[in-house]
Amino acid sequence: MAAPFTLRKIGVPPNSANLTEARRRVFDFFRAACRSLPTVMDIYNLQDVVAPSQLRFAISAQIRNNAHVTDPKVIDLLLFKGMEELTDIVDHAKQRHHIIGQYVTGEGLVQNTGGKDQGKSDFLKNFYTSNYF
Repeated sequence: MAAPFTLRKIGVPPNSANLTEARRRVFDFFRAACRSLPTVMDIYNLQDVVAPSQLRFAISAQIRNNAHVTDPKVIDLLLFKGMEELTDIVDHAKQRHHIIGQYVTGEGLVQNTGGKDQGKSDFLKNFYTSNYF
């Protein structure tokens, strides 16, 4: 069993002075998240569902979704939220199906094999599209 990676318990860090410092913090966060992946894989028993490289890709996709942000204060806020999420995952505050739903199937790593309306009759399809609320 791999030695568990422990995250540093840091309070709210001071704001980044500029965009370069905020960018450095993003890379530090990504490294910390990648280093915690073996522990997360062991805690949630994800070996049969996903590979560590796929989880690494999901983390980088989350970071890339916010690549357009240029305000250092907003970047610090997003980093704080990401670190809080990572801490919750490593501290086992989430359940296995949360991790699978959010980071495995939620990021398009597992292909969706069809629509919801596949087995419904035409009557039910028309009924659901009518004034049913």
